[in-house]
Amino acid sequence: MASLTTLSTYAASLLGIKLSDEQIGKFERLTELLLRWNERMNLTAITDPADIAIKHYLDALTIARVIPRFDGLRLIDVGTGGGFPGLPLAIVFPGLQVTLMDSTAKKLRFIDDVAQSLGLENVSSLHARAEDAGRERPHREAYDIVVARAVARMPVLAEYTLPLCKPGGQVIAMKGTSAFEETAEAAKAIIALGGELFSLDEVTLPTLDNPRYLIVIDKIKPTPRRYPRKAGLPSRQPII
Repeated sequence: MASLTTLSTYAASLLGIKLSDEQIGKFERLTELLLRWNERMNLTAITDPADIAIKHYLDALTIARVIPRFDGLRLIDVGTGGGFPGLPLAIVFPGLQVTLMDSTAKKLRFIDDVAQSLGLENVSSLHARAEDAGRERPHREAYDIVVARAVARMPVLAEYTLPLCKPGGQVIAMKGTSAFEETAEAAKAIIALGGELFSLDEVTLPTLDNPRYLIVIDKIKPTPRRYPRKAGLPSRQPII
């Protein structure tokens, strides 16, 4: 598949990631499964394999720009949807333990099928809302890295993600051109939830006109016990 040859080339040149033949094969199989399942449910509006390679796979791997190593770490992908960015990261970094969380059970059936079909032993799925998982002992402050893409604006997303992140870990929000505005809006929430803005990195993907941004937040102290608030409240009454 030519699109995956392009992915391999860009991953090496832009990110210093060399994909093995086995990994390229897994990405090819992932594309097949994504398009097949997408005929039955809404997993992605992007259906051209070349666009999938750039807008889903390469975009997910840009997280490697801000994380120096992945082996032995636990990552949770909040509101994973079709499995991005979690699945590409699990394929490329087998030493990373990846939990893909979503509140829609049928999307997680796709995730489980992919994990089984690709032999991704480092992948598990979690059916939960972020507000609930953030209060549960197995998940509260249990992850080294918490990632989210296209889930909610930053004041709300901070309350979804920071309670899941252990002190010393990082939250990475993948955003578009609203990144600077949203980060400013979320300043109070980030501090209240135990975080501190570390960086806001611009990412330029080939063939795309608009840059992407990685908002990186350090978890510098435990999240107060009153957060996250009950399901639905963060989106209705964000911390601003």
